[in-house]
Amino acid sequence: MREPRAAATGTTANDPGRFLSGSILRHVVVMSATGSIGLMAIFVVDLLSLLYVSQLGDPKLTAAVGFATIVQFFGIAITIGLMIAAGALVSRAIGRGDGARARRLAASATIHGILAAALFVAVTLPLMRPALTFIGADADTLPVAERFLWIVLPSTLLMAPGMMFSGLLRAVGAARQAMYVTLGGGIVTAIVDPILIFGCGLGVDGAAIATCIARATFALIGFWGVRRNDLVARPTLADVVADAPEMMRIALPAVLANLAPSVASAFIAHAVAQFGALAVAGNVVVDRLTPVAFGGLFAMSGSVGPILGQNWGAGRFDRMREVLASGALVTAVYTGVVWALLVVLREPLRALFELQGVAAELFLFFCLVSGPVWFFVGLLFLSNAAFNNLGFPFLSTALNWGRSTLGTMPPALLGGAMYGPAGVIAGVGIGSVAFGIAAVALAWRTIGTLQARARAAVPPPEPPACEPVRVEEMVRG
Repeated sequence: MREPRAAATGTTANDPGRFLSGSILRHVVVMSATGSIGLMAIFVVDLLSLLYVSQLGDPKLTAAVGFATIVQFFGIAITIGLMIAAGALVSRAIGRGDGARARRLAASATIHGILAAALFVAVTLPLMRPALTFIGADADTLPVAERFLWIVLPSTLLMAPGMMFSGLLRAVGAARQAMYVTLGGGIVTAIVDPILIFGCGLGVDGAAIATCIARATFALIGFWGVRRNDLVARPTLADVVADAPEMMRIALPAVLANLAPSVASAFIAHAVAQFGALAVAGNVVVDRLTPVAFGGLFAMSGSVGPILGQNWGAGRFDRMREVLASGALVTAVYTGVVWALLVVLREPLRALFELQGVAAELFLFFCLVSGPVWFFVGLLFLSNAAFNNLGFPFLSTALNWGRSTLGTMPPALLGGAMYGPAGVIAGVGIGSVAFGIAAVALAWRTIGTLQARARAAVPPPEPPACEPVRVEEMVRG
């Protein structure tokens, strides 16, 4: 096991948990803001890439890239689930003051992430054609989508460690350096994308190559960050195997929970495809604009996990409740501001992507109704972070799959049958409201359950001469 470096190098796994003191609201805002910048850099570049493809003048190319993106989102979902598990375990160890265990878990989790990415690529490459066909790719879009995936999917092996490194940096509160991981990749891609697509005349292939370059950048910057902060021990085969059960107890339900939105996206694309290529192109733009507009909610759900984990490790249940309250407040303010911007800018955005006919109708409807819907989706994200980091990951899995099946499929089909493509979007939104309310109520109750268990674990008071037992020493991860 490597010895920790000098404190001058930055935040290390041996430092006291920085989230155990100070304003919870400030921690939530700072972690979410820095996470948003880095995460939204990826989404903005994806949106720019789609914009460049749309300017090639063929909506079928836009649709093809959309179909390919849905398939690769499954790999991203798996990586994010593993990143959540790594962050939960490492932040808990730091909250208990066990820096050596935090570094060991970080090393094992990184190897687990790479192995999972390799398995995903090996399984997906031979199955991509039936998957794309099911989603709605036809004879015109299928070859383009397949070629895109043949280029992009192997780079999942680079994305996985980059994402894991970013999550580990957040786990110790190194928010700025975590931001650099994704922001750096986004900047590189923003420069390379138009050069490859237009300058080199590679078209959609250029967009795929730019994605690979971005993922290599993630991995390199992330490795620099964890090395600088001495967050990862030297991995050993024995540790990787021994830590796998603990990692998988959180990772498996977290991966399942993160796969649910990808399944929902595939189903929505399938439902919209029956209305033609223009409708698919409109839905693709909505899919790419959504994470840019509401990326702060994605970032917040990943950022509050370490705050909850450290305070749980220290037995600070009052601060854990404050995390939920502050997260709900940030969600309300954020979605309100974004909704207003989308309403005001809906026509210029439609013109920018050259959307016409049914594609324009679908896009404009999304801009008008997205704000209230995404407030409740944000509450679901916030609650999922609580479940994943507090030892109840299967609640996150159940709620996500409930929203992606019962809350998506029946209302989407009914809405599409009654009102066309816009009805699909409306149906999905209605389903999200119910699950967002249920999720935040359960998250609040979960903290109460943990506090009750901690109180039950504390023995009766000893005579004054004896040293009192601290609650935090009795709480188990």
